[in-house]
Amino acid sequence: MKGNMIMLFTVLSMIVNAQNIKTKRGIVSLDGVHVAKISNKSNEYTFLDLKETPIYTIQFIDKSIVDSVRDSYIKLNRVYNREKILDLDYISPSAFSGEERSAVFTSIKDLKIIDNKGINVKTLDDIFNNPPKRKLDSKTKDAYTTRSKIDRLKIEVNNVGEIISNGVPVGYFTNLPASFGSEDTISEKTFVDIEIYDAKSKYIGKYITTTKQIKTAGGKTFTLYREMSGRASILKFPTYKAIVERMAIMDPTFIKFQDKVTVGEVVKDGVQK
Repeated sequence: MKGNMIMLFTVLSMIVNAQNIKTKRGIVSLDGVHVAKISNKSNEYTFLDLKETPIYTIQFIDKSIVDSVRDSYIKLNRVYNREKILDLDYISPSAFSGEERSAVFTSIKDLKIIDNKGINVKTLDDIFNNPPKRKLDSKTKDAYTTRSKIDRLKIEVNNVGEIISNGVPVGYFTNLPASFGSEDTISEKTFVDIEIYDAKSKYIGKYITTTKQIKTAGGKTFTLYREMSGRASILKFPTYKAIVERMAIMDPTFIKFQDKVTVGEVVKDGVQK
């Protein structure tokens, strides 16, 4: 009985404290009272007070970190001080909410920049003085760690299929499709696997165009496929650079970053140096 009473009061409290948030014709209303205005250009939303003075902007970002892992977040920026931009998490009233509703909902429910009196500039300043930390899951954190390691390698693929890392040739592609050189993505489903070798012509692995699988010489496999993540769909066809990056992750001996870039192990007269 006691538990039922607690649950009842909890539900009643939620109903009483529930806020009716609406956005219509660029006017944000809270419980029927106009509290702010909003305009948008592309994926950036500008919040204005009722006198139409721009106060802050929210820009939606959705980017690929590595492979199929994406990160979706917002950039918060004050109009009167553009020097500092915050990367923050955002919330939505539902899974099908658009960017505008998410921007308004985040401003009111999460960041509490907007209340029943309008845009609270003091709260906005407090957020910039003490920014909340983003809540990244372990998969996203690991992806950023991997991305950081890959970025240090500075991998490029030139127009003849040569793989460059920090300005040094470290390998090359073979069995390239006819479209190579005009496109940076692999979109042709040929029956010939695209192979990767290191600078010493040691076989590293291959990309199977029919199954979108990357397979190392040691037998490790990774499948690239289309899936929904956050607000965007992962691209079906990878870039040549993305395949080299994934190969470097799967086979750490392929490209190493130490004091200088090295390729594989140095062997002389059968003895590893």
